[in-house]
Amino acid sequence: METMETAEKEGASPGIQIKEQNFVMRRLEPSDYTRGFLELLGQLSVCGNVSQQEFTNRFQELQGLGDDYVISVIEDTDRNRIVATGTIFVERKFLRTCGKVGHIEDVVVDSSARGKHLGHKILRFLTEHARVNGCYKVILDCSVENQGFYEKFGFKKKEVQMALYFE
Repeated sequence: METMETAEKEGASPGIQIKEQNFVMRRLEPSDYTRGFLELLGQLSVCGNVSQQEFTNRFQELQGLGDDYVISVIEDTDRNRIVATGTIFVERKFLRTCGKVGHIEDVVVDSSARGKHLGHKILRFLTEHARVNGCYKVILDCSVENQGFYEKFGFKKKEVQMALYFE
């Protein structure tokens, strides 16, 4: 059986089971609404009260973007719960001869599943997805507390992140 690591290196869509731990990495599905996906994201930031219909509508919108917008999840099949997630979207630019940049967002591992290297698995898949899809770089924003985690993958601190909130 193919391993999750093999799938990551080949840029395959997630969906390969790590048998010994009962974890499956795959793309987000509409049924993940009932598997705690939004509650997991709530460990990262505020999700608000998203109805199942709103979730389905947004899912369909993002699914229409194909490989330019991928939400990867890891499901604990013993608990039927999503325990890790991360997103990559591809920005198409005029710079660098119409190059592409991968943006990693919303990487979070459930507090009950930390220490099992699930964040590493998600991040490896997302960065490899960007590479295979022709991105010349991958960028992300993170808290100071998480900087070391990303540095282990070769990410380097660059520039300054700024935000303007409208709410």
